[in-house]
Amino acid sequence: MAAATLRSVLRRNRLVPLFETCRLRHLLFFSSSVDDAAAVAGTMSPDPHFMVEYLVTTCGFSPSEAAKFSKPLAHLRSTEKPDAVLNFMRSQGFDGAGIRKLISLKPIYLCCNVEKNLAPKFQFLRDLGLSESDIVHAILRNHGIIGQDVHRSIVPKLEMWESLLGSRELVLKHLKKTGWFFSSSVEKTMHPNLKFLRDECGIPEERVSSVLRTHPTLILRKPESLRALVVRAEELGIPRHSQMLMSILKALHMVSKETLGAKVEVLRSYGWSESEFFSAVKQSPNLLSLSPESIRRKMDFLINKVGYVPSFIAGHSCLLHYSLEKRVIPRLHVFEMLNMKGLWTRRGKFLSVVKLSNTKFMEKIVLPYKEKVPELLDILGAGECEGK
Repeated sequence: MAAATLRSVLRRNRLVPLFETCRLRHLLFFSSSVDDAAAVAGTMSPDPHFMVEYLVTTCGFSPSEAAKFSKPLAHLRSTEKPDAVLNFMRSQGFDGAGIRKLISLKPIYLCCNVEKNLAPKFQFLRDLGLSESDIVHAILRNHGIIGQDVHRSIVPKLEMWESLLGSRELVLKHLKKTGWFFSSSVEKTMHPNLKFLRDECGIPEERVSSVLRTHPTLILRKPESLRALVVRAEELGIPRHSQMLMSILKALHMVSKETLGAKVEVLRSYGWSESEFFSAVKQSPNLLSLSPESIRRKMDFLINKVGYVPSFIAGHSCLLHYSLEKRVIPRLHVFEMLNMKGLWTRRGKFLSVVKLSNTKFMEKIVLPYKEKVPELLDILGAGECEGK
């Protein structure tokens, strides 16, 4: 993504003012924070193992868990900071299970400074529009928020995601439900990947953003891994400047080389040539997302029940995307019933009909015959529910 374009996008709805607002509120309202109260309430102990007992009695860990998680805390000689952190987290809606999860992920969080580290981040998330429960979910899924600087790290990452996904609402939706927002560096990973796709693969920014809205983690691959993914696409016959490249990368992103090899072997066992496989992938990149077992089941049905030859399926690979139970089998049964009644001949026409949307299928195939063959609706039942 060109730097000028990126800057112009980020200016539209910058997150930085939110950080400044959050910082001012923090100075006003948190100057006498939980840390001060904990300084009085915290207990001193010369015993280097006192944190084991603390984690058991205060957080609810088992003795073995406490022994494990206390190791990064061995330098502590007081419960002052842990008390402050626990009191603050509880005040923000974290229950015991949530607190234990955070500590198990990174025990050193118990050493955070509430006033300088935690409170500003929680206020920043509130200023984004997240509720208390939203913030709890977001932090449990993206616990890196706790250890990162708001201004230098969190804001740039959220701004980058807003520019890529296209809206603040979509960013917040993902933030609450997923755990990849803060897993990669903007400068070391996201920017180099965007530059590679733009400059060396010729992919327009709009196409990149369109794919990332459904597969955002593609841009979080290590730069060398993304380059290797492009090489795999080229091995499938998709040149890097092809308009299909992003669709192929989206599919390959979810499939290991070993799994892809297993899929190729399944299709070869039905007589597909390498060129037929490449042609099928170009027609339907999502073919790469099907499991070997799913491919085998669908090939068997289309060959043995529908009567298609493997080469025909290779030339119409969209057939492999449809659900057997929800679409292909119910529609085949409808045709068998109509054919038995002498009302329709399915020979040579099943492909065009299986591709119809539900609405069109009902209008063109089912409803015209519902009086003569009322059992058609029973045949479809709950199976015919795909709308594509």
